[in-house]
Amino acid sequence: MRIAIVGIGGVGGYFGGKLAREYENSTEHEVIYIARGEHLSAIKKNGLQLFTKEGDYIARPSLATDNPAKSDIFDIVFFCVKSYNLENTALAIKDNINKNTVVIPLLNGVNIAERLRAVLPHADILSGSAYIISHIESPGAIHQEDGSCKLIFGNDDQKSTQKYSYILDILLQSKINAILTDKISEALWTKYLLMCPLASLMSATGKTYGAIWADSLLRNKARDMMLEVAAVAKARHIFLPENTVDKSMEMLAGFGHNSKTSMQLDIEKGRQTEIDALTAYVCQSGQELSIPTPLHNEIYLQLKM
Repeated sequence: MRIAIVGIGGVGGYFGGKLAREYENSTEHEVIYIARGEHLSAIKKNGLQLFTKEGDYIARPSLATDNPAKSDIFDIVFFCVKSYNLENTALAIKDNINKNTVVIPLLNGVNIAERLRAVLPHADILSGSAYIISHIESPGAIHQEDGSCKLIFGNDDQKSTQKYSYILDILLQSKINAILTDKISEALWTKYLLMCPLASLMSATGKTYGAIWADSLLRNKARDMMLEVAAVAKARHIFLPENTVDKSMEMLAGFGHNSKTSMQLDIEKGRQTEIDALTAYVCQSGQELSIPTPLHNEIYLQLKM
């Protein structure tokens, strides 16, 4: 199998690192990194350095490149780029994908597979989600701070899901905490309900996870924002368990006190953010579905300013 990791940031670096470490000497699987710039140069020179809660190590892929044309058809592709780079990146590897290629996006957002199908109509596209707090610490180095490091992927079709069990086996062999599900929409929205309000609120206030939890006003605001997302999900016929908000708040309580969201870090560093896939998507969906989202609307305007 030729396994491509597109985007070697916090998510792609962590999961791609585990895959490359496991299959470095394999004759059965190749792991290809699609990266760019100084990060790519450092990976080519020294391998990908991983600093994780489980330990530190160096991962060496079969190939690291910024030119997908140097490679052949991919069997499995994990998209781990930022949502604003999705379409352009998908077009760049279009020639590496055929009808048998399974594409699994691990981006923030709940409509990523739909967007990919518009660009790669010939690919076999699933949906996926990752629970991890990690980032590029320096060129060629990934630091994993927190999170369950869980990877969920699949579709909403009980009859066809099991045909992807071979991908699950590849991930589990790499000691990745992976789950194959036939209820992926529920999984995506469950994560979105946690992440979108927190990324929005923390970006607007500059507060860490721990600081949000310690402040009763901000903690209650985070919960109310989660309820807005739950209402939008219900209007889209995504029915989440009744205790989803309570469980999300429990997860907030368990995050590292000083940990931050990726959107918050992007804002602090003056980089482009995923506000369109997160805060704006809730606001737009609420407007389309006549679901009030006043807290997200307020923060969206604040972040845009």
